[in-house]
Amino acid sequence: MACDAFAHVESISARPLLIASSKADTRYFSEEAVAQAKEPAEVFVADGATHIDQYDKPEFVPQMVAKLTDFYAKRL
Repeated sequence: MACDAFAHVESISARPLLIASSKADTRYFSEEAVAQAKEPAEVFVADGATHIDQYDKPEFVPQMVAKLTDFYAKRL
């Protein structure tokens, strides 16, 4: 609980950073991390998904996989 991950965003920048889920309770953490990160950084939002939905709900998994594949193929 004492760890402040945001204090270390610069140490991982510039690395590809992509975060998603419109209904995630922690979405604001994602947006803050991307705002502090160096490029390439992007917030991809799976509309209507919770954090867990993006891993196992058929309506979200294909779009997440497609976005991640495209994002990392261009940046790694």
